[in-house]
Amino acid sequence: MATRLRSAGKKCTVIGGSGFLGQHMVEKLLEKGYEVNVFDIQKRFDNDRVKFFLGDLCDKEALLPALQGVSVAFHCASPAPSSDNKDLFYKVNFMGTKAVIEACKEAGVQKLVLTSSASVVFEGTDIKNGSEDLPYAKKPIDYYTETKILQEKEVLSANDPAKNFFTTAIRPHGIFGPRDPQLVPILIQAAKSGKMKFIIGDGKNLVDFTYVENVVHGHILAAENLQKGSPLCGKAFHITNDEPVPFWTFMSRILTGLNYDPPKYHIPYWLAYYLALFLSLLLWLLKPLVTIKATFTPMRVALAGTFHYYSCERAKRDMGYKPVVSLDEAIERTVQSYPQLRRAKA
Repeated sequence: MATRLRSAGKKCTVIGGSGFLGQHMVEKLLEKGYEVNVFDIQKRFDNDRVKFFLGDLCDKEALLPALQGVSVAFHCASPAPSSDNKDLFYKVNFMGTKAVIEACKEAGVQKLVLTSSASVVFEGTDIKNGSEDLPYAKKPIDYYTETKILQEKEVLSANDPAKNFFTTAIRPHGIFGPRDPQLVPILIQAAKSGKMKFIIGDGKNLVDFTYVENVVHGHILAAENLQKGSPLCGKAFHITNDEPVPFWTFMSRILTGLNYDPPKYHIPYWLAYYLALFLSLLLWLLKPLVTIKATFTPMRVALAGTFHYYSCERAKRDMGYKPVVSLDEAIERTVQSYPQLRRAKA
């Protein structure tokens, strides 16, 4: 009996396990001796030790088989934030999460760990060493973040010790690392098309970038410490590299690591912001005639030109978190993992 209970305690499901964070999570969980199920809309990798369940996140009946006999569910499924599909954001982040909570309760899963985002408290103005006590953004930076706020509230309010159901949310910021389909490939694409020449502001604004292995470590620690009476129950936790870095220094290190020139011309923050505002207004006025997707928006300017870094003191205190990979090592590993993006030296 004890053996069966112990093995059930080591059985988990990674919802969104085919994604960038999900795949790293699966690998680390296997390494730590967990039995792993993956639930996703598509299968992006093969592993004989993983049981795959394919289906739509919003379909509770499709979720149930993936959650049978499982003690922990990690919910890290998410559409790409760079996508502009509002309906998809709402469907996956909010409606899908409601279905996940219902399915977990019905299947008898005891712990649900959500991948949230530190951006749920960011409104485009400076945040320095922000704690989890900051209120949710009243004006979120985009619709994606708006749905992440709805999602996090839903998961945390579902915490129900009386029914042996415990929830917590991990809020990473600026996840990067090998196999990331967003940050590095988009940055290199921008450099190739000559869009990485300007530094917005004075270049001194500190931001958190968090290596994917540290994010995974935070999730697993949360799952292992989430139990009745634990300070994790129904709470959110910032997980970062705990090494805030100037935004443009980080970008430059990735670019130079892959043999691209770093940006060197400064453009005042207010000028960039108002240019972006003017451009957004222009595109809005032209909307009846032509639809152009703006890439230079006021919120992108805010992300690149403001301070936004967060304290992970609560995670250190309540779950013994500390980063397992330093920022220097993380940048080195990331750059080495993209040989196909490296520019040939002249």
